[in-house]
Amino acid sequence: MTVHGEREVIPSATRADASGALKAFVTAYNKADKAYDPALDADRVTGALGAINQAGLKAKHVNNPQGNPDHTDLELTDPHYTIPKMAGWPKFFVVEADTNGDQDGDPAQDSSWLLVFTRSGPHALWQASYLTVLAPSRVPEFAVGKDGLAEAVKSDAPDLATAPGQLSKAYTTYLQQGGDGFAPGAQTSGWRAQREKDASRPGVSRQYIDQPVADGDFAPVGLRTKDGGAVIFFASRHYEKETAAKTLTLNVPPDVKALTTGDVKQSITLERISNQMVLDPKKGGDAQIRILSRIQGLTAAKGE
Repeated sequence: MTVHGEREVIPSATRADASGALKAFVTAYNKADKAYDPALDADRVTGALGAINQAGLKAKHVNNPQGNPDHTDLELTDPHYTIPKMAGWPKFFVVEADTNGDQDGDPAQDSSWLLVFTRSGPHALWQASYLTVLAPSRVPEFAVGKDGLAEAVKSDAPDLATAPGQLSKAYTTYLQQGGDGFAPGAQTSGWRAQREKDASRPGVSRQYIDQPVADGDFAPVGLRTKDGGAVIFFASRHYEKETAAKTLTLNVPPDVKALTTGDVKQSITLERISNQMVLDPKKGGDAQIRILSRIQGLTAAKGE
């Protein structure tokens, strides 16, 4: 009997597939980080993580063409795979693993890497598309059936506070205008307050533009949680324009300069990609989205 992954609801991956994908990613990631060569892991990353990873390696290679003098191999141990049942492509799964990047073995500093792996078709490679870092105690419990499989959330799920496909737009609108859709925190009310504080400092002004990113390789993915809500991974794009007074010169760090086009005279516009892991509760009452983790990286800059 032939099972068609594009029609039948089947596990998105086998445990062996998931383990192999994680090992292949770590191997490629370490080679790329050691050489500061984005080509060495380009086929193992995509989406938000791919944009952040590739731009970061490109910048570091410009400033360190001989490679990373401080490289230490990344180790991801004790992986736990959450594999959903899905029909159609792309398919994905989530892995939570301990990392050797924790500080001095202090349990209070423990953190887990949560990686989303995506596969665009039956003959494509598994690629890491989202990365977030979170204390193990803060990782929500996914809903898992008797078969050990999780439930993927559709992008237009109507029973959540915000449908996953609309989260990027909702978040970027919130950053621009405020509102009550997101719970207070460092990456919501705190970020807005910091921007307001930084907008006009002596000699330098800053302007911000936020744009949703939710298509293609940047599409959001999510899993149901035990409480009926969902954990959603989604991306967004953020621009920050810094303009200096005529009597001042902007300081452009080496890794920023490496990604900068144009001549930085009085202003520079920084473009960043961000990926978020959020808890999207069931719709009703005053349900608010809670951001659990956010990672961003510079992907381009333009001087004027």
